[in-house]
Amino acid sequence: MVRMGETSGWPDGLAVGATRVGRRCNRYGESVAFYRDVVGLPLVYLGETGPDGFGCAVFGLPGTPATFELVEGLEPVPVDRHEELVLYFRGEAARDVVARRITEAGHEPAHQYRYWELNDGITFLDPDGRELVLAPWVFGEDPPPMRKRSAPPAG
Repeated sequence: MVRMGETSGWPDGLAVGATRVGRRCNRYGESVAFYRDVVGLPLVYLGETGPDGFGCAVFGLPGTPATFELVEGLEPVPVDRHEELVLYFRGEAARDVVARRITEAGHEPAHQYRYWELNDGITFLDPDGRELVLAPWVFGEDPPPMRKRSAPPAG
């Protein structure tokens, strides 16, 4: 089992230059506007409806080494709200800037997993009903707040 802070081996010579995670959506136009205008993710590519019949939008997280793509669904797409997009921020102040933008646009925080509640996350639902989690710590760099609070005092 790999524990937090450890990594399993990556094959030598298999260098990955970038990563993109894609998601089909039912409410494409509303979802593009939500992630671009409300959340504030930088839109790095917006594809017109092409020969395959669907549009796509690619957002930087925040640059292009890691991107998030929305693809217009041509038929109804099953939605599991727990298909989360988690944005890890460096502290509560940064998390709160984005949370404030989202609430000022009329979106209320959603019920969330206890894990996110215990780790100071704030969860919203995107236009398709999937979770967007804002966390005030960086996975793999910082211990989650729950661990910090339960750690024995130093000394």
